[in-house]
Amino acid sequence: MTEAATRVSFYVLEAQEPVARLDFACRLTEKAYKLGQRTHLHTGNSSEAEALDRMLWTFRQGSFIPHERQDAARPPVAPVTIGSGSDAPPPFDLLINLADEVPDFFRQFSRVAEIIDGSPACREAGRNRHRFYRQQSLEPETHQIG
Repeated sequence: MTEAATRVSFYVLEAQEPVARLDFACRLTEKAYKLGQRTHLHTGNSSEAEALDRMLWTFRQGSFIPHERQDAARPPVAPVTIGSGSDAPPPFDLLINLADEVPDFFRQFSRVAEIIDGSPACREAGRNRHRFYRQQSLEPETHQIG
């Protein structure tokens, strides 16, 4: 049996503020959680992971998304993990990549979501990731988010 190809979706936001990416990541995570999908949020650094950890508690009144920071020393309990760096998370359903580079472990997920804000640096990094996925014989979908 052949392994199914990873589905990649780019969500392109109009907003230029970096917090818009984190807010959208929280909304996407909430949707995936309600659909029963296990999700890993991959950030570019530990301070962004910490900010995302805080935002998941406060981004929307009444929202509850059980989550934890990735810890290589123990398997996760929560259906949502947050991490940065090269340590591979468990093979969950959805990877939300907020880092500038595509992590080496992206193929262990059935879906990858890339969130791009309107800032020139983020757009350029996003174009590089889009090219990378195409070089991997994947055809990313693009969704414009107003």
